[in-house]
Amino acid sequence: MVRYALKYILLVVLLVAARQLSARDGEPELDTLLHIGEVQVTAIKSGRALRREAASSSVLDGRTLEMGGVTAIKEAVVAAPNIFMPDYGSRITSSIYVRGLGTRIDQPVVGMNVDNVPIADKNMYDMSLPDIERIEMLRGPQATLYGRNTMGGLINIYTLSPLSYQGVRLRGEYGSRNSYRIAASAYNRFGESVGLSLAAQFAHCDGFFRNEYDGSLCDKENDGNLRLKFQYRKGGLTIENTLAGSYLQQGGYPYAYIGTTREENVTAARLGSVNYNEPCSYSRLGITEGLSITHRWERVSLSSITSYQYLDDAMHLDNDFLPERYFTLTQAKRQHDITEDIVVKSLGASRYEWLCGAFFLFKRQQMEAPVTFEQTGIERLILANVNRFYDGEYRWGDLDGAGGDDFTLGSLFTTHNIGAAAYHQSQLHLGRWHLTLGLRLDYESVQMLYNNTVHTCYSTFPNNSQYKSEAHRLDIENRGLLSKHYLELLPKFSVAIDLGSSKRNMLYFTTSKGYKAGGFNTQMFSEILQRQLQTAMGMPRDYDIEKLTSYDPEHSWNFELGGHFSLFDDRLRLDAALFHIECFDQQLTVFPSAESTGRMMTNAGRTRSSGVEFTAVARVAKLLTITASYGFTEARFREYMSGGVDYAGNYIPYAPQNTMRVQLSQRVPLNLRWLDALVLNVGCTGAGRIYWNEANDLSQPFYALLDCSVRLESSHWSLDVWAKNATDTHYDTFYFESMGNRFVQRGRPTSVGVRLGFNILERK
Repeated sequence: MVRYALKYILLVVLLVAARQLSARDGEPELDTLLHIGEVQVTAIKSGRALRREAASSSVLDGRTLEMGGVTAIKEAVVAAPNIFMPDYGSRITSSIYVRGLGTRIDQPVVGMNVDNVPIADKNMYDMSLPDIERIEMLRGPQATLYGRNTMGGLINIYTLSPLSYQGVRLRGEYGSRNSYRIAASAYNRFGESVGLSLAAQFAHCDGFFRNEYDGSLCDKENDGNLRLKFQYRKGGLTIENTLAGSYLQQGGYPYAYIGTTREENVTAARLGSVNYNEPCSYSRLGITEGLSITHRWERVSLSSITSYQYLDDAMHLDNDFLPERYFTLTQAKRQHDITEDIVVKSLGASRYEWLCGAFFLFKRQQMEAPVTFEQTGIERLILANVNRFYDGEYRWGDLDGAGGDDFTLGSLFTTHNIGAAAYHQSQLHLGRWHLTLGLRLDYESVQMLYNNTVHTCYSTFPNNSQYKSEAHRLDIENRGLLSKHYLELLPKFSVAIDLGSSKRNMLYFTTSKGYKAGGFNTQMFSEILQRQLQTAMGMPRDYDIEKLTSYDPEHSWNFELGGHFSLFDDRLRLDAALFHIECFDQQLTVFPSAESTGRMMTNAGRTRSSGVEFTAVARVAKLLTITASYGFTEARFREYMSGGVDYAGNYIPYAPQNTMRVQLSQRVPLNLRWLDALVLNVGCTGAGRIYWNEANDLSQPFYALLDCSVRLESSHWSLDVWAKNATDTHYDTFYFESMGNRFVQRGRPTSVGVRLGFNILERK
């Protein structure tokens, strides 16, 4: 009761205060909360402000991120139109959907860089970072400069620099469900050329969802990270080295059972509850070492970005998510990634600008993914099926009829990726006109060595008395090597025109090709072993390994017409774009059958996505700033047949049709000795409709979440009181079907908290 009273009182105070204070005049202006202007795309591959580029983009600056308590990318993307990162499962689930493109497993549709270093595996996308300086979110293919898996866009994250900021920062936060976060960082500059920083952060949450089976909170989480950053800058030489480590331990997967796809009675008490008997968890250790070296001469610069990344993570699942003993899954992965990016580009403002680059990638991944069948799973998924093809009865175990023990479908994979690319981009400036032409040649080789085994036994009890009961030993071993090679040519063309003499307004048109790598889906091997086992017991099943596990690359052509505008003496900044995407062989995640234990990656023939998006920042009064973004996407199948059903014309699942964010921010200067200002924020985020399947008969309607905060700030400290989902909106973040059962994950309920920060010995 106290929680609900608090959230409504806080909301009313914010709305009333914002209305009354917006009439005040003659005060300093509020810092822009959604800054869509004067920052670089990256420090190395571009030297122009984003609003001077022919691309759709959104930028969040450090002040905005700090006031919103943003430490992870999924908390930031809500500010960008047509980008959607649902919060479900655990942090291994890092699905991002952009303009109707995206998948739940394997290759991402969006690339991500942290301090110019690419994040090599999407399992690391949902991570926490202390002291973020800014986040850039680019929409549309970025493949010409950044290569594979950027067909939907690119996210650049930059952390605070010890050469631009010196001092000690302390942060503490406490909120609902015993969630807390503590962070400390120190930034120091030695002379004019050398800077060194150390930042550390730890966060904990008891969890929001309860498992009815044992009464535990199933999404408990502990998250810690550490970052050591060195920078050297003298003359034309810049060296930056960042060593970062992170550790995560969490539960997760609060999937609520909501019935079956079959005609059968369902216990009412189980409907809508999270109820599974085996523990679920996800742990992750990540280490990144990134070295960037740039030397600038008068007319040209040479840069090298070298990175090594290590990932060691493990996922444990009650894979049926039911209180019965069906089967469990463990997926443990160890991965090493080495990348090298060499960039040479022209410097200085001239009519012709150019950039050339070469990129190299080596990845080695070893993964174990055993699936353990338990008693109920053996009886209902294996014996119930094979007994239909046998004149008698199969039983698991010995001749005495004793129940069979659990058995394991063992899987071990070793994967190697080797890639190389060469790319070029030219820009020609002809007065008000700006032409850009780019081309990338990208090669990648993928090899997977697999070793899958089953060792178990079963007994046969024939109905015909002429035959004796027998015990059978069942040993299956699959060993082999699969390989694929890809060669892609990725062009880009754009034309832009400045409007007016101030060059603050521009229109542009761009077209570019996007590419998402193909590969092998390891999650299907448990299904393959299950099919081989059933075939050996007399139930013929197709288990073509290469056919079931491999999937082709996904390609797209993106056409975009947009503009960047600064109006009314820069009191209104507006970015807008119309886009159309033709996508070929779009990668989709499907379940091959109602009894399946795996998830299959398939290619969906052809899809089409069209839409519109805009972002606006308006200073309505000198103390009131309104930021707004809206994106609409209509993404449909053009050609897609699955299971004999034609889904052409249906909407692509999991990608929202609408995304929206509106925020009002009011800064009230107080000029007291101990308090500088009061800042009031009210924001609303929305998404939907989201279709959950290819048939489009299940969906999440559009929903909106309200958040608000009150901030007291001084030059050396700040205090925030905040509320998220203040109206306690009920919505679903995920839906799926497994073994004919239906599950959803509910969105998080209302949460409130307080955040305190100190800046000690601050110097800029």
